[in-house]
Amino acid sequence: MATAKKAPATKKNKPKAGTSKEAAEQRKRLFVEAYISNGGNGKQAAIAAGFAPKAAAQQASRLLTDANVSHLIRERSQKLAQKMELTTERTLREVARLAYFDPRKLLDNTGRPKPLHELDDDTAAAVAGIDVEDKLNPPDPGCKERTSSIVLKYRLADKNAALDKAMKHLGLFKEDNKQKTLLEGVDRETLIALREKLLGSA
Repeated sequence: MATAKKAPATKKNKPKAGTSKEAAEQRKRLFVEAYISNGGNGKQAAIAAGFAPKAAAQQASRLLTDANVSHLIRERSQKLAQKMELTTERTLREVARLAYFDPRKLLDNTGRPKPLHELDDDTAAAVAGIDVEDKLNPPDPGCKERTSSIVLKYRLADKNAALDKAMKHLGLFKEDNKQKTLLEGVDRETLIALREKLLGSA
């Protein structure tokens, strides 16, 4: 008696590695963390999340238009801002310190740099680095030798960059551009003719 042949076993459909829903969600979370930490570079964030470098820019564009990813970025950014006490008021205050910094406050009455601990808070905020010299002082009776540090030079934060940020916040660049567009593209000869006409009608 002939026996019925068994049907060939079929392989069950399995999700490809890295393409499951859980893996996709994990990549989104990794992308969000990398995007926030690198200052908003989508391509680098996509690479950090595990996407191929050649497709990173395209994947970043896709993720940034994803409503869930946008929500995660906003939510995570807000939590980090609260944790680090990042506020608009505090940030603008620091920008103002750099923009309105007076270098004269770094020096004493003799023109020498003041010790760091003698600087007021606003002046100290503008200091990006210090060049110092360690000097060996003669010891007091019964004491060991000791050194003291003398400030030679202060390295300062970029005042112009701070002013640019302040002007952008106040919208001054927009106002300046509006004024420029009134005569933008007008050649020199036409401007001279307009000037003469205006002077003649005065």
